[in-house]
Amino acid sequence: MEAKIAELESAHAESKDKYLRLAADFDNFKKRSRQAQLETIQHASADLIGRLLPALDDLHKALDHKPAGVDEAWVKGLELSVRKLEEALGAHGLEQIHSVGTTFDPKLHEAIGYEESSDQPEDTVTSELRRGYRIRDRVVRPALVKLARSPELRASDGETPNR
Repeated sequence: MEAKIAELESAHAESKDKYLRLAADFDNFKKRSRQAQLETIQHASADLIGRLLPALDDLHKALDHKPAGVDEAWVKGLELSVRKLEEALGAHGLEQIHSVGTTFDPKLHEAIGYEESSDQPEDTVTSELRRGYRIRDRVVRPALVKLARSPELRASDGETPNR
């Protein structure tokens, strides 16, 4: 009889262990599913936002290059529209990558050239040619930047070195 009780207790402990493992596995599955769903939603909004960024760039260019003598009320209206669009995109997690004065980071920046500078350390972003944006920790579009380089020494024969 005691052998039978020991056998049943062992089977019960084994069943309980299987149940606890299954419950933990199911809980982990639910967490992974929720995370995957959130990532899908974020990636979908990132794709849409990425498609809207060229229009936002064009609006910024229009403001930066407004013609002389244009009605100030029109300019204020355009500025308000740009701000509203930026706020709407910001509500979905869009943040501008601030680049000028920072050290070059290939995850955030795309370097397209350099400027000679003796007052800034090498690989410091000196100018931004196109704004970069990210959503939380994911870069939607890297910033196009120029980097600082120390002035190059001229070759002894007066020719400039290759760049």
